[in-house]
Amino acid sequence: ANNILLLPCYLTASCFLHISTALLSSTTHIHITLLRRIHTTVVIITLVLLKMTTAPTTASGQSAPAPSSSDSSIPSNNNNNSNTNSQQQAKRMDTHPFARTSNVEVMWNEEPKLATVIDRTSSAPFKYYVHYRDFNRRMDEWVGVDRIISPPSVANAKLKALLAAEKAKAAAASAKEIAENNLDDDEVQRTTRRQKRALSQSSLKDARTKTSERDMHIHDGERVDAGKVITVQADEMDEHEGLDEESLREHEEVTKVKNVAKVELGKYQMEAWYFSPIPKEMLRNSGMMVEVLYVCEFTLNFFTRKEELLRFQAKHSDRRHPPGNEIYRDGKLSMFEVDGAEEKIYSQNLCYIAKLFLDHKTLYFDVDPFLFYVLCEVDNRGFHPVGYFSKEKYSDVGYNLACILTFPSHQRKGYGRFLIDFSYELTKKEEKVGSPEKPMSDLGQQAYKPYWTSTIVDFLRRNSAQYRSISIMEISLKTSIMAEDIIFTLNQLGILKVINGVYFIAANEELLEKLAQKHPVKNPRVDPNKLHWTPYLTDIKRDKFSIYSKKASVDDAPRVTSSVTS
Repeated sequence: ANNILLLPCYLTASCFLHISTALLSSTTHIHITLLRRIHTTVVIITLVLLKMTTAPTTASGQSAPAPSSSDSSIPSNNNNNSNTNSQQQAKRMDTHPFARTSNVEVMWNEEPKLATVIDRTSSAPFKYYVHYRDFNRRMDEWVGVDRIISPPSVANAKLKALLAAEKAKAAAASAKEIAENNLDDDEVQRTTRRQKRALSQSSLKDARTKTSERDMHIHDGERVDAGKVITVQADEMDEHEGLDEESLREHEEVTKVKNVAKVELGKYQMEAWYFSPIPKEMLRNSGMMVEVLYVCEFTLNFFTRKEELLRFQAKHSDRRHPPGNEIYRDGKLSMFEVDGAEEKIYSQNLCYIAKLFLDHKTLYFDVDPFLFYVLCEVDNRGFHPVGYFSKEKYSDVGYNLACILTFPSHQRKGYGRFLIDFSYELTKKEEKVGSPEKPMSDLGQQAYKPYWTSTIVDFLRRNSAQYRSISIMEISLKTSIMAEDIIFTLNQLGILKVINGVYFIAANEELLEKLAQKHPVKNPRVDPNKLHWTPYLTDIKRDKFSIYSKKASVDDAPRVTSSVTS
C-alpha cells in the first residue's frame, strides 16, 4: 500500500529529472546556474523516494513485509538481545578466574563431583579451594584448572536439574508415607532431629505399640500382658548441638580454608582435614598454606622444612618419648599422662595438631585445667604417638573425656575404642560414673556408639542369670557409663520398653547372644592390672558423680528400672 501511494511521486520526480537534464544541455548560459540547482534538488528528491519505495529483502532474496506496530519482529529482536546477553554473561562467568561461590564440576577420584568455589588464588596459574556437594568439610581441597571439567554455566544447569530431581523424589516419598499412614495434610509436618527427639521424650503415648507375644515379659515375677508395651524410640545425636546458626556460620567462615595441606609425624604423612590456628610464624614464608608441616613425634615441635626437623632431632637425640609419666604398658602399647599446667608447649601443640583433624575444637591455649593421655606404639626407636584423649582435672558435669583423636595413619586399628575404654577405667579408679563431653563429632559418635553397645550387651549377657531385676543405675555403677548414655544405647538397640511409665529391658538370653555376636567386644582391650595411676583427690560428699552418691536400689528409682528376662 505504501508503494502504490508513493508511485505518482516517483513518476513526477522522474519526469522533472529528464526535463531538467534536457534543458541543461540546450539552454543559454544565463539560466545554467538556476537549472543546475533545480537538477540537484530533483536528484535528491528522487533518491529519497527510491529509498522509501525500496522494500527490505530477506536472506532468500524475497521481499519482506513492511514493519508495523503489531508485527512480531520486535519481540523477536528483544529475544535475540536477551539470548545474546545471556551468552555474554555465561562467557564472563566461565572465564578464569571464577568468582567465589560459583558452582563447578570437578574430577574427584576419577568421578565428576559438583562443588562450590570457596576461595581462589589471585594470579595465574589459578587454583580454587572447593567444597564438594554432600561431602564433609574435611574433603575440601585446592584444585587446579586441569581438574575442572565443567565451568559454572554448565555446573549450574546440572545442579538445577539435580535439585529438581531430589525435590520430586522427596515429594513422591512424602506422598507414599501419607498414603501408607493415612495421614491428613495437617499432620504432615517437617521436624528436625531435635524436634523428633523432644517428641519421643515428651509423649511416649504416641510411640509405636507392640502387643505381640514376644513383647510380653516377666517383670518382678509377674506376667505383663494387660497394658500396652511401648518401644522407646531411638534418639539421634547432633554434632552441632549447642551451637546456634549464627555461631555455626561464624565458625565455618573463620575456618573455611585449610592452612595446612599435609602433616608429617614420624614415618607417616597425613592430609589435613580442617583449619588449625597454628602460630603465624609457620605461615610467614609459606603464603596462604603450609604444604607440609613437619612435627617431631617426641616433642611435637613444628617445622616447615625437613632439614630443620632433622637438625633438631639430631640435637635432641635423647628425647624418645612424650613428657610426663608412663602409667600403662602392655606389650607394644604405652600410655603417658601429661599435665597441661606442667607441659604447656607440648599440650598446646598437641591441640593444634588435633584441630587439623577435628572440626569443632576450641581448646588451644588454656591447657592448665586438663590432663592429656597420649597413646604410643613402642619399638626399639622409641615411643611413637598414635592418638590421645584429654580430660578435665575436675568436671562439674561429669565429663570423663574432653577430646579424643586417633591420628588418621593409625585408624582402623582399634585404638579409638582402646582410648575410650581407658577413659572409663580411669573413671572406675576414681569410683565415679562419666560421659564424654557433648556434643560429639561424627567420628566421636562412630567410636562411642559401638563401645557403649558392646559393653552394655556384654554386661547383660554375663549377668542375665544373676539379675532377674536390675536398675539402670546398677548397670551404670558396674560399667561407669552414665545412665543417660545407657538409656540412649538401649534405645538404639530397640530393647528398652515402657509399661505404665516404667522402663524395662526386653531381652532374653537368645537375643542377648545374637546382639553379642553382632556387637562383640574387640581388641585391643585395657588390662586394669597394668594400669598404675592415682586419681586426683576430691570431696566425695560434694561430687555428685561419685558412685557413693548414687542409689543402686530399685526402690529408690522405681521409674528407671529394668528387667532382663530369660
